[in-house]
Parts: sequence; structure tokens; C-alpha cells
Amino acid sequence: MFKYGIRDMITIHLQENRSIYLFITILFLIGIIFGAIVVNSLSLTQKHDLYMYLGQFFGQVSEGNLAESTAIFSQSFAHYAKYFGLMWLLGLSVIGLPVILILLFLKGVVVGFTVGFLVNQMGMSGFFLSFVAIMPQNFILVPAFVIVGTASVSFCLKMIRHQFLKKTTVPFFPTFIKYSTLILCVGATLAVASAIEAYISPMLMRFVLSSF
Repeated sequence: MFKYGIRDMITIHLQENRSIYLFITILFLIGIIFGAIVVNSLSLTQKHDLYMYLGQFFGQVSEGNLAESTAIFSQSFAHYAKYFGLMWLLGLSVIGLPVILILLFLKGVVVGFTVGFLVNQMGMSGFFLSFVAIMPQNFILVPAFVIVGTASVSFCLKMIRHQFLKKTTVPFFPTFIKYSTLILCVGATLAVASAIEAYISPMLMRFVLSSF
């Protein structure tokens, strides 16, 4: 592991998991599209209730009545860390593969539904709000989820080959260390995403709301 530079390890990782990266990315995009489509299947009552909730939330944002930024940061970081931890744990199980894929799909659905609902209900105002409230942290979170999902699926497949097919002679422990190290390194970016969500997004939302 240490005889390669960081760039070499990244290149090897991408080459070994190129097809998995492609599959995970497509799955995530399908989730986003599905989430946006689900918005149109909501009844008028459901849309009204959600819009009223969002109206109250945006009212609190514009008035500066949100929770403390430090509390938002802690909650966001804990939520994303638990998500990553669950995917890491599922990667250690031979039966965790479908659950990992479901989690990634659902993450895409949440992003697509949120953006789709805002645009559907508020037009251009909703587009700008989703751009400043949802997209900044997701520019970091989406690649992070794709990387962690790919690493988890890859390790899970290696476990399956090792346990059932006996087609690998690679020692388990070094592979486990590399897998866990990758998850931890990508997990460090969660602090940046959580900081954006806690400190920058509310400020940008207040600016957009005051403009409209």
C-alpha cells in the first residue's frame, strides 16, 4: 500500500472499479429523476401541506430564527457520518450489497424530490432556493456518496468472491485496511459539507428570500 504514491493509488482504484463507478452514478441519477417524477404524483392536499411546512421554514430562515449554526453543523455531520458508517458496515457483509444500492438510490430520490418540489411549487424562486440551499453541500456530498458506495460495493463483491467462489488470493486484512482508510478519508469531507449547510446555506437562503 505504501510503495505507491497517492496519485498511483487513486489511478489503480479508478481502474479497478470503473464499471462500479459507472453503475453507481447511473443509479444515483435514476434516483434523482425518480424523485423529481414523484413530485407530480402527489395529491393537491399533500403538495399544500408540504408547501405550508416549507413556508414556515423559509419564514424562520428569513427572520433568522433557525437553530444555532453549531447545532445544525453537529446534526448534519452526525447524520451523514451515520449514513457512511452504515454503508461501511454493509460493505463488510456478503448480504449488504442490495441494501447499499437501495441507500444510494434513496439518497438520489431525496435530492431529486426536494429540488423538483421547490421548482414545481415556486418556479424560478424555487430553483434559486434549491440552488443555494441544497446544491452547495451536495456538490461535495454526491461525489462522496458515489465514492463510498463504490468502495462498499467493491469490497462486498470481494467478500462474496472470497467466501463463495474462492477466486481471490489477495490477503483480507490489507484489503480491509485500504477499504476502511478510503471511507475515513472521504468521510473527512463531511465536515466541509456540514459547515456549508450550517453556516453558508442559511445566509444564501436569506439573501434569496429577501430578493423575492
